[in-house]
Formats: sequence, C-alpha cells, structure tokens
Amino acid sequence: AATLEALKQRVCESVELNAARLGALSRRIWSRPELAYEEHQAHDTMTSFFCSGELPGAAWAVQPRYKLGTAFRAEWGTVDPQGPRPLRVAFLCEYDALPGIGHACGHNLIAEVGAAAALGLKAALESLPQPAAVAITVLGTPAEEQGGGKIDLINAGAFDGLDVVFMAHPSQENAAYLPDVAEHDVTVKYYGKASHAAAYPWEGVNALDAAVLAYNNLSVLRQQMKPTWRVHGVIKNGGVKPNIIPSYTELEFYLRAPSMKDLSVLTEKVENCFKAAALATGCEVRM
Repeated sequence: AATLEALKQRVCESVELNAARLGALSRRIWSRPELAYEEHQAHDTMTSFFCSGELPGAAWAVQPRYKLGTAFRAEWGTVDPQGPRPLRVAFLCEYDALPGIGHACGHNLIAEVGAAAALGLKAALESLPQPAAVAITVLGTPAEEQGGGKIDLINAGAFDGLDVVFMAHPSQENAAYLPDVAEHDVTVKYYGKASHAAAYPWEGVNALDAAVLAYNNLSVLRQQMKPTWRVHGVIKNGGVKPNIIPSYTELEFYLRAPSMKDLSVLTEKVENCFKAAALATGCEVRM
C-alpha cells in the first residue's frame, strides 16, 4: 500500500511538473479548431509535444500520421525483450472540433488529459527500483465528432495487442466512470414532387411537410419516452425556394438509450414517426 501511494504521488508530481507544457498544448489546439479528418495543426502539436526533448525521462517513439492522416502513435516502455510479455496500456487523445462553435465538447482537454496521464504513468514506472514490464501507448484518435476515427483505427489494427485503454472526457461533475450509452444515427430522406407553389400547388408532393410532420411526431412521442432516452436532430435540407414545392428534404437524428434492448424499442418508435409523415404527405421515405 505504501508503494502504491508513493507511485500515485509520483504521478501527481509529474503532472505538476509538466502543467505549463500541458496547458499550452490544450490552448494551442483550442485556439485553432479543426474538423474531422482535418486536424493537421492539432496532429502536429501533439506529435511535437511527444518528440520534445524538454519532456523528462526517456524519449517517446512517435509515429506521425499513423494509419490515418491526422492520427498518431507515441510509445514508451521498460520492456525486456527476453522477459515476459508486457502489460500494454494505452491513453486516447481526441482533438477535433464541432462545425461553427469550435471545441464545445472539450476535445482539446481530452488531448491534454490523455497526454498528462501517459506522462504520469511513465514517471511512476521510471521511479521503480526494478523495471516493470509495462508498455505505454498514446493514440491520437481524430474524427470523433463525425466519421468515427476510432472505428477506422480499430479496423486498421491500431488497437491490436493493447490490454487496457483509458480516455477522459470533460463533464459537469467529477466521475471515475460514466455508463456507456447505446447510440444510433439515422439520416431520413423524403422524396416528393416539385411544383409551383402559387400557380399549381396541388400538383406538388411536399417533402418539407413530411420533414415538419416527422419533427412534430417526435416531439409528441417525447411524452412517452423514458427519462433515460434521448432523441435529437436537425433538418439539414428544407427546400430550395419559397415558390417551389420542395421535392426533397433531409433530416439527421441521433437516438440514445442505456442499453441495446432499449435502443431497439426507441428506434422502432422513431422510425414509425418518420414513416407516418411520409404516409400523410404522399412522400417516399428512405432511412
């Protein structure tokens, strides 16, 4: 127990020692927000940080543009090639932003905390009188807000061989663990028929009406939703001109629930709302 407390103290000391560098890292990413798969400045900032000769202890082995154009991998380990297989611990760093509002989800902080945790663990391991068979990996995982950079990296084998992976996310409260949430994305497309809205409105099939009805259907459905369910979305395409009956509209929604079982129930209810709007307006719907 005393050794463990000493190691925890060494982690804290390392974070304090590197606090200025870590803060500058976060601020640099925050000041130039970049969208999914375009995080070139953030990528360069992160790789330069781990390549820096100013970081204490043994150097990190850094692979820029690792499997994706804006992903990276930094590794360190006190591993004896003749010894047992090391425990492979990884920390994830996100750094993409949201369109229009920048780092509202605090991914610059995820990058900072991932780097800080890795430096802290490294310092603790370096303080041991005998090397421990532990390898540390830091993965830069782009495109969290759209596209799914982690999925791309998993498919490319970036997570192969890792034993445990950690990530921290900003929140309104301190928590060691947040429960997973099942999530489903759906893009809904309504196809109608264009017509002049003043001269021959009866010739048209209004796709915007379908989109509005779908949105309102979901608003009514909320009365019967469980408190733990979430449905939120936008109308991405609502037509071209006021005097043209819209022949095409598009919505994008995210559905969230505590479990896959709940999510399947919620998904069916939501899809019925979309189908009902198509039936009422005479539009074709594709989800």
